Amino acid sequence: MKIVVCIKQVPDTKGGVKFNPDGTLDRAAMLAIMNPDDKAGLEAALRIKDETGAEVTVVTMGLPKADDVLREAMAMGADKAILVTDRVLGGADTWATSSTIAGALRNIDYDLIITGRQAIDGDTAQVGPQIAEHLNLPVISYAEELRIDGDSVIVKRQYEDRYHELKVKMPCLVTALSELNVPRYMTPGGIFDAYDEKEVTVWGRNDLKDLDDANIGLNGSPTKIAKASDKVRKGAGEKVTLDATESVSYIMGKLKEKHVI
Repeated sequence: MKIVVCIKQVPDTKGGVKFNPDGTLDRAAMLAIMNPDDKAGLEAALRIKDETGAEVTVVTMGLPKADDVLREAMAMGADKAILVTDRVLGGADTWATSSTIAGALRNIDYDLIITGRQAIDGDTAQVGPQIAEHLNLPVISYAEELRIDGDSVIVKRQYEDRYHELKVKMPCLVTALSELNVPRYMTPGGIFDAYDEKEVTVWGRNDLKDLDDANIGLNGSPTKIAKASDKVRKGAGEKVTLDATESVSYIMGKLKEKHVI
């Protein structure tokens, strides 16, 4: 069995967020971590590997420094790592990103693709399902439990105040919630192997299959950023001094005004 996990290096927001003049994130200037939902997806793949001997390949698109999260993934137990990086791919929105990653995945054999539900730097939850659409694969999103049953995947899918239990034949794509599991730590031996024994395969634009240049990078991104800011100042709000009875009436009136009730 072959599993591909799509991971992303995202800004560590505790260290502050910086923007380029065009409104895109200045990723090179920020501290970075592996996206939490993606790490849960990786852990799910590694648990399947522990049980079945599956081969786990991690793929990311990003700057050359995204090599760090790929090494971390291999130190956790992933077998192979692929970095997709090229200047022409920079500034991509979800459409251009998913198109690019799909172009990479067309070069790889897989039974199961796992992505995180969403990245903490975008919070769109679009890239995973878009990849599935590009590759014409069935997709189950918001996985909070995942197990293999023969040639199928059974997923407990979070859904508002309840859950769905879905079964789909592979190949397919699943998007993982961070609540799916508690990811393992890197091991000393894994760290040694990841940095001294294993290699990260690097692909550029010319290595991607069936990909239209009109769908990559900043120019291929239909989403346009009008303005970006690291902090949004809140207004002072409205202050009133009322007794208890008047306060209730005032609050109820505001809730009705805002169509909350």
